[in-house]
Amino acid sequence: MGSRSDWETMHHAAETLEALEIEFEQRVVSAHRTPDLLFEYAATAEERGLRVLIAGAGGAAHLPGMAAAKTALPVLGVPVESKTLKGMDSLLSIVQMPAGVPVGTLAIGRPGAVNAALLAVAILALGDAGIRERLAAYRAAQTQAVLDGHDPTA
Repeated sequence: MGSRSDWETMHHAAETLEALEIEFEQRVVSAHRTPDLLFEYAATAEERGLRVLIAGAGGAAHLPGMAAAKTALPVLGVPVESKTLKGMDSLLSIVQMPAGVPVGTLAIGRPGAVNAALLAVAILALGDAGIRERLAAYRAAQTQAVLDGHDPTA
């Protein structure tokens, strides 16, 4: 994440990954305040065993794009809601990457953080049957929770 304040959003990604028993790193790496650290972090991610990066950032939100510029790993961007423009600035900053430097951009805030984690897990599941089974069980539990819920129209 780009700053400590982004944890309010990004902890939802961490909780989702934990629920699915996925190991992950979490770091504050700012595109603007620690660019050298960002370049090193992204450039060495694959050799550290990472397979997907989830980058949450608000405002100018350059973290996901700059990370994608330094690694060939999939990068998923989570726009963090900002006070000024409610996250629209973050969303547009992340989604408008030039051709050739892709960032998979998710929804603003908590839904984006949860879905970024689920998308990362789906990517990992392509090569891991155990992860695929845990993801299927997670999704089946979501379906069952809806089916078990009270229908306010009944």
